Amino acid sequence: MQTVTGGARDPRRVIDRHIALAAISAIGVGYGFARYGYGLFLPQIRAEFGLSVSVLGAIGSATYFGYLLALILVGVLVTRFGPRPMVVLGGLSATLGMALVAFASTPALLVIGLVLAGTSSGWIWAPYSDAIGRLLPDGRRERVLAIIPSGTAFAVVIAGPLALLARSTGWRFAWFVFAAIALAATVYNAVLLPGGSTADAARRTPAMRWFARRSALPLYLTALSYGLLGSVYWTYAVEAISGADDPETGPLFWTLMGLSGTAGVFTGRVLARMGLPGAHRLLLTALAVAVALLGVAPGSVVAVVASALLYGCAFMATSGLLAVWSYQVFPEYPATGFSAAVLFLGVGSVAGPVTMGMIATQYGLRVTFLLTAALALLTLLAPPTRQTARTASPGRAWR
Repeated sequence: MQTVTGGARDPRRVIDRHIALAAISAIGVGYGFARYGYGLFLPQIRAEFGLSVSVLGAIGSATYFGYLLALILVGVLVTRFGPRPMVVLGGLSATLGMALVAFASTPALLVIGLVLAGTSSGWIWAPYSDAIGRLLPDGRRERVLAIIPSGTAFAVVIAGPLALLARSTGWRFAWFVFAAIALAATVYNAVLLPGGSTADAARRTPAMRWFARRSALPLYLTALSYGLLGSVYWTYAVEAISGADDPETGPLFWTLMGLSGTAGVFTGRVLARMGLPGAHRLLLTALAVAVALLGVAPGSVVAVVASALLYGCAFMATSGLLAVWSYQVFPEYPATGFSAAVLFLGVGSVAGPVTMGMIATQYGLRVTFLLTAALALLTLLAPPTRQTARTASPGRAWR
């Protein structure tokens, strides 16, 4: 690459400096606000609309159906149109959906807004695997891929104090702010990200067998478990430790979890030091302990604080683990391959709130959290293989 002289700025170097910030802002909007904001305000929403725990779980699962549809479409469309239209569409979905939630006067309008906002994360995350592959040099790609999921943590840090402020302004005010931030992040990404497909991607579309390589199986199983665990925790954690008559605990818990999650910016260093298998063991164990603490002692301040600290950093780091892991398994079409991994994550996210909501109705949230923690421990049986797709045959199927 030629060096730009005479004071001119190389556009590639400008993008290299700003792509991480653009990605973090988009991920924060799509996940920290649009998807997980529902759990933060669950006690207030439940009180205002008179909803049961099982109905709350069904709504939580409904928000993931649009997310699944977006994931299916983005894996195909990103190879044709490039990452920018996908991310912009996701940002606009978040903006409009969260604005609808802020205006919702009936449960039906609330669900429409939540489902629309929930699609945003499906459009946003996977295209960055393609964008980073196209915009950044090889030595920096995996480090940035590991960093960008921490956008969720920074958004959660913002959401927590907003929820405290909402004590006087009402919970709807926070959703107005979410929508405004989403619009700003969308414009920022529209300016920076590339559009259009690469010449190679335009000529070929991966066949179904391409997704069935042996090294992808543990990735899919981990993503499935991670999606279920995450959706249960984000949906029910605040409900388990507080209530509509206890408005301070939830936002403080949320903020603490978000602050811990900002440690996700160091995920790249953890992966470099421990490798994928070692990080997989550490992070899944930490998630299991964090979830189990809410099942064992949801009324204990020490247990709740420990759960928030463990879950925040481990959850954000596991997102980075999945992104890097997928990039190594599917180097030919990173965004399409990651869409497949996140699709399994989405299936787990849909199944989590509704199935665990029914269990919670019968046996309580404590049993629900303990079962979820057990599932996280079972996922330790599906670690990353030490051989990545860079050395394995791309067409090698499971059989």
